[in-house]
Amino acid sequence: MSNSLSYIIPVAVLVYSVASMLSVGLGTALRSVLGPLRDVGAVSRALIANFVLVPLLALGILRLLPLDGPLETGLLLLSTAAGAPFLVKLTEAAEGRMGTSAALLVALLPVTVLYMPLAVPVLVPGTTVSAVAIATPLVLTMLLPLVVGLVFHARLNVWAGRLLPRMQTVSTVALVVFVAATIWRNAAAIADLLGQGTPILAGVSAIVGAFVIGYGFGGKQRHRREVLGLGTAQRNVAASMVVATQSFHEPRVNAMVVVTSLMTLVVLFPIAFTMRRLRPLAPRDNRPPSGKWPR
Repeated sequence: MSNSLSYIIPVAVLVYSVASMLSVGLGTALRSVLGPLRDVGAVSRALIANFVLVPLLALGILRLLPLDGPLETGLLLLSTAAGAPFLVKLTEAAEGRMGTSAALLVALLPVTVLYMPLAVPVLVPGTTVSAVAIATPLVLTMLLPLVVGLVFHARLNVWAGRLLPRMQTVSTVALVVFVAATIWRNAAAIADLLGQGTPILAGVSAIVGAFVIGYGFGGKQRHRREVLGLGTAQRNVAASMVVATQSFHEPRVNAMVVVTSLMTLVVLFPIAFTMRRLRPLAPRDNRPPSGKWPR
């Protein structure tokens, strides 16, 4: 069973990432992605929140809640990796602006590729990180599907409308499979960390603190605060796992990344649904009956 899960988990992540980013592109006009990127102030705040304040937050938490070396490393890896495909599903749960979500991912992903090889060796001395190893899966599973979806939306709008609900269903199923398989495979490590308590407290503190940072740096517009809050708190598991697998041979590093990532979903989905319930009815910015994402 363990061998089967070793294949199921990466396949589920691959399917989820591709289907999620395709769904964003299929339902979003290119101008909705490019518009937020033209706001230099907003992009700068997003980069500062994700690549300066979140790592500093992690260091502060580890000062207050010291962990074993491998567990500290896992939390620090997550703090340096931004731009996660799970933001798509969180934004959908909150009925937020998918264009803003896509723009944030486009801004964060390239910086993550350049930032991690520089930041991780500083935070964890003696570590080497390959930018190519990080960039390859992020480009192929996130940026490329997003571009394909945007092209379909612009050139083949009828087909985009037909494919959109199917991609949303596929991404939801893949997410459920990933979470279930990850919990099953890492049950012993999860139980061990839950038994210690402190690693869970440190992880949850990092998640909540990152959300507060992102929300506070989101500016005056509510939809931007919501997306940046969710996007800053949801760290890039794929990039973190690439570095953890290639640069460390301690299984507890992976365990901390996995457990904190699962806790992220536990914390952020209730926040997203709360945003959805508290959203004003007028002016309405939820999805229209056509099922297309708000612009």
